Amino acid sequence: MSTSILSASAKGATFLILLQIGSRLVTFAVNQVLLRFLSPELLGVSAQFDLFSISVLYFARESLRVALQRQAHGTQTVVNMSYMALLIGVPLIYALGISWLMTETPDVPYFVDALNIYCFATFIELLAEPPFGAAQQKMLYRVRATSESVATILRCVGTCGSAICASWAGIDIGVLPFAIGQLAYALGLLVTYIVRLWRVSKFANFSLLPQHLPSTKDTKYYLSYFSAPLTRLTASLFVQSSLKYILTQGDSILIASLTTLGDQGAYALAANYGGLIARMLFQPIEESSRNLFAKLCAEDPTATAEKSSKPSPKSTSDSKLKSAPSEGIIQARAILTIVMRFYCTISLLAVGLGPTLAPFLLSLVAGQKWSSTGAGEVLSNYAYYIPFLALNGVTEAFVAAVASSRELHLQSVWMFVFFGGFAGSAYWFLEVQGLGATGVVYANCVNMAMRICWNVWFIRRWFAARDVPFDFNSTRPNAAAIWMAATMPWVFSRTDGMFSQHGLVGDLVRLGGVSVGYSALILGYEANFLMSCYLLATGKKTIAEMKPSYLAPGFIFKDF
Repeated sequence: MSTSILSASAKGATFLILLQIGSRLVTFAVNQVLLRFLSPELLGVSAQFDLFSISVLYFARESLRVALQRQAHGTQTVVNMSYMALLIGVPLIYALGISWLMTETPDVPYFVDALNIYCFATFIELLAEPPFGAAQQKMLYRVRATSESVATILRCVGTCGSAICASWAGIDIGVLPFAIGQLAYALGLLVTYIVRLWRVSKFANFSLLPQHLPSTKDTKYYLSYFSAPLTRLTASLFVQSSLKYILTQGDSILIASLTTLGDQGAYALAANYGGLIARMLFQPIEESSRNLFAKLCAEDPTATAEKSSKPSPKSTSDSKLKSAPSEGIIQARAILTIVMRFYCTISLLAVGLGPTLAPFLLSLVAGQKWSSTGAGEVLSNYAYYIPFLALNGVTEAFVAAVASSRELHLQSVWMFVFFGGFAGSAYWFLEVQGLGATGVVYANCVNMAMRICWNVWFIRRWFAARDVPFDFNSTRPNAAAIWMAATMPWVFSRTDGMFSQHGLVGDLVRLGGVSVGYSALILGYEANFLMSCYLLATGKKTIAEMKPSYLAPGFIFKDF
């Protein structure tokens, strides 16, 4: 069973990665067109609208999605529970929309109209939550990939098309292109999900509409619709999600409240470009991994809060005599090790090349108008944030998948501590040091570092309690690759000025040559490991077929 789950998850991750790459390439191309028609101020206002939509969707569905991943069976239960996103989201849309209008609104054309469209689009997107939940529960990643691809294309057409048409007609429609694109995305998502899942629901014996579910001796349902255990778990996760939101969206909140619209636009551009790796590669892997961890570890009967603490030597010895660790937990450890090492390898490329290449590439794709806003410096520093973003994502996905309610409450308590550290570091970098948007990047690094430390502590104790020690040394790349990354700033500085007589072409040759050489060395050092990742992702090999040497630093899957 765990092998089939692993295969489905690997295929799902592949679908989602291809989806993200395709959608981001399309979005990237559209953004390059939009940058020629929009000012930094308008992009800053669009970032505020995105913050509005993200805030509503996060509070309405994040805790619900995490809770539903604990539901191993019962698609109708998942569909029914997904309608709670509407019950939570609709009042949030109204409350946040009114509060947005009560504050000082930016002096841009059609701001109120755009906000109203965003409110309606967010409601439509919440309507797509039940079919999304059914697709996730059935691991129908192809359905999700199709739906999000169609929605993304429609958003790009709506945003770019309306901006270009207005420019040709000589009409200033302000931020309406972003609102039109968001509405097209929500409608495309909902319609495609319904079309793709309607036939599936007939054969799989579930409905996309809420159905009565009678309570049984084992499971109680509130109002004959909502599972009582999942409702309680969702409520517990909601408190934690609220704190997590502040830590995750803290940069957007700080930028929106402490900087000008021009600065907000510059930071939004830097964050969009800097986060391409996270959105195209890290996010799909984390989503499928969280689902995979929940299913692999659900078979473990000892996954309770009381047994999650570090056992004594006597209890450990007794547990060995009673039963061996389950196959699912052993595979979960292997998958977590592989993903963390893969992330570290990708991060070496980002840290080694990003700080130097980012400002240069930004000037090419966005023009000097955007380079002069300081976005290049922010994007350069954003490269150092990527490793923190990657490691926190996968470790937090594991915690969300396996932690008990008591452990999630403990994490919530620590979230207060992390918020204090984030707020303090943000004050230091923004107010004391006056670093502006770059200071927000540094504060985010502090925030992620604290969260990673807690996740690592949890993971070590969780596996130790099940007599499956987790060796974090196995997650680091080859030592030579790490050394190469540390020397890259020196290499770039030593080659500065070479081919300068050839202008832009000379810079392209110099930076491109150094980057290709460095990437080839990193990939060469990690060739065996990356080949093993490919074999696993394509289903040509399983975890059981891999050699145990993958746990040794620098020799992961050297023999296969």
